[in-house]
Amino acid sequence: MNLSRLDLPALALTLALGAAGGFAARLLHLPLALLLGALVTTGILAASGWKPFGLTPLLPPRLRLAFVPVIGVSIGGAFTPSVLAGVTAWWPSLLALVLFLPLSNAVGYAIYRAGGIPHIESLFGAIPGGLIETVQLGEEAGGDPRLLTLLQFLRLIFTIILVPLIFTLLTGGAVGSASGAALPAASVPLTLPEIALLLAAGALGYATARALRLPAAIMTGPILFSAAAHASGLVHGVPPAWLVGLTQIVIGCGLGARFSGANRQMLSRAFLLAGINAVAALTLAFAFALVLSPLVAEPPPAVFLAFAPGGLAEMSLVALSLQMSVVFVTLHHVVRIILSVTMAKLGAGRLS
Repeated sequence: MNLSRLDLPALALTLALGAAGGFAARLLHLPLALLLGALVTTGILAASGWKPFGLTPLLPPRLRLAFVPVIGVSIGGAFTPSVLAGVTAWWPSLLALVLFLPLSNAVGYAIYRAGGIPHIESLFGAIPGGLIETVQLGEEAGGDPRLLTLLQFLRLIFTIILVPLIFTLLTGGAVGSASGAALPAASVPLTLPEIALLLAAGALGYATARALRLPAAIMTGPILFSAAAHASGLVHGVPPAWLVGLTQIVIGCGLGARFSGANRQMLSRAFLLAGINAVAALTLAFAFALVLSPLVAEPPPAVFLAFAPGGLAEMSLVALSLQMSVVFVTLHHVVRIILSVTMAKLGAGRLS
């Protein structure tokens, strides 16, 4: 990140507005308050074109990427030997992803085509995962990258917003940071050597996963390295709550700022269709959860969360905050991304 070229006043304004939105959402006891509050505040500001003090909301992608490993390292703290012993019982739901993903893609494609979206944009815009890869492959197939990005991004946003709200309605209380929930390891004070090991898990994990071309390397690498450190007993704690909260604000600001400069006509049309697609995908995920829950010995809410096509970092944050089968949810989202990218490549191959 080149600080000499970075608009520091605009960045400071974006983070300040995002933090204000996040804490306002927390006061209202909204689900996943810091992330959603920051996202909605900066997103509305960016989409409206309003420039406070002449500054445009922004958050460099590299800054967001620098914080994402915090979530991966936190998730790694849930990988205890007792939890890992249950992985072999999850094969029915992992196998069911092979059916869920193309079915969800087909439903989304039908929705977009009925709404007048061209064939290529509908095909790649409806793939439930792998935003960067699907947009790239769709563009190479002749699709409009702006529309593809918007459809994929809005699918992600709607899922991130709807899933915590659904859990709030189902449980009758707040979820996420608003609920005060935290991993048991969050209360364990970290020693200096443990802090050094967690920093190394984040940095080396990302570098290794990127070199191996693992999907969502910024998350999967830190998860694997942190899991190894915790499972071996080298580390007992996880990143503190204040750092996870700051990470939520940064991720929310990064997502919201991407609405800056969006074509309003394209945005309104994509907004409606992506919203319908998100609801359809979540309904499908709920149906799969009801069928699969008895087969994998996990509660329906956990299976639903594992199938909800949101972002890996964001859905894992919900699982972390609910203390709900974090390893189960995370593993399914990693597999979902792998299969989604594979679907995109197969679709690109047929069009070439």
